[in-house]
Amino acid sequence: MKHVNILIADDEAEIADLVGLHLEKEGFHIFKVNDGEEALKIVQSQPIDLAVLDIMMPRLDGHEVTRMIREQNYLFPIIFLSAKTSDFDRITGLVIGADDYMTKPFNPMELVARVKSQLRRTMLYNQSASKENILEFRGLTIDPDQHKVTKYDTVLSLTPKEFDILLLLANHPNKVFSAEHIFQTVWGDAYYENQNTVMVHIRTLRKKLGEDKNEFIKTVWGVGYAFHG
Repeated sequence: MKHVNILIADDEAEIADLVGLHLEKEGFHIFKVNDGEEALKIVQSQPIDLAVLDIMMPRLDGHEVTRMIREQNYLFPIIFLSAKTSDFDRITGLVIGADDYMTKPFNPMELVARVKSQLRRTMLYNQSASKENILEFRGLTIDPDQHKVTKYDTVLSLTPKEFDILLLLANHPNKVFSAEHIFQTVWGDAYYENQNTVMVHIRTLRKKLGEDKNEFIKTVWGVGYAFHG
């Protein structure tokens, strides 16, 4: 059976040890580092299945590490574990490519549960994606198997959440999805009133699609978003 490799990056050794101890008890194989550069080296040299990253780390912070991971097309889940507690910090983390965000102090058992949830969602998504056909719309190609989007043969660098939003909408052309439905489907979490995470992701997704007039993703004011096939 394949080891599940989890990277823990935190400049507080006590926290990294605590997280590692609880995850090792669940049978996961752990890599622990204390700064961002070392985290990136591990990602580039080992088959990582999930990362738990602090934000405030020396040399490279968690945001920089996450951007580089996504730019290099590593698609494994990333969970931020940070002392930064504002909604702005949480949304920023999710927008740049993280899949979940926990604040310190934290309950180690809750973190273990979130790790398992992310791994389970990744496994189920990969299984269902293998059954999907490639989607093509006016120069835009979405390949669920390879988690790849191209526009006129140019590969677009999407975060996993941007890809999931696009795939959800494109699988149901012209159907309007509310922000609440998108968030609950893609993040698998409760939606809070006035939460603008989906809006921010839609905005960055449109930029990456090179849309000047919302060619593919339409806003239905007061209702939600729809993919124009």
